[in-house]
Amino acid sequence: MTAKRLFIDPGLLRELAVLERPSETPDGMGGALIEWVAVGSVSIHIEPVSARRFERFDQAQGETRLRVLCRTAETIVRGRRFRIGERRLFIEAVYDPDESGRYLLCLCREEAQ
Repeated sequence: MTAKRLFIDPGLLRELAVLERPSETPDGMGGALIEWVAVGSVSIHIEPVSARRFERFDQAQGETRLRVLCRTAETIVRGRRFRIGERRLFIEAVYDPDESGRYLLCLCREEAQ
């Protein structure tokens, strides 16, 4: 049985994002500093899924969950992030919505600044 092909309008991919990967540098005390290094540019479409407010270290925090649609690329994997201006979308899961090899759906988390 083959997967049903979804109709995805490529015209939706209007937002330009920078794909970044984490790079660890030892801090000399047993830990590491994480810097984000640009991998390339990607055209994406963003859809909000949910938002929540929570407490962390006695401070109110906000978090938004998003679905990000893009064309398939080997560089788009879990653990990386999309940067759009000041926005940072952390990629938590990646999958091919119709197993056609054309597009990827990324489940992302954006923390409020």
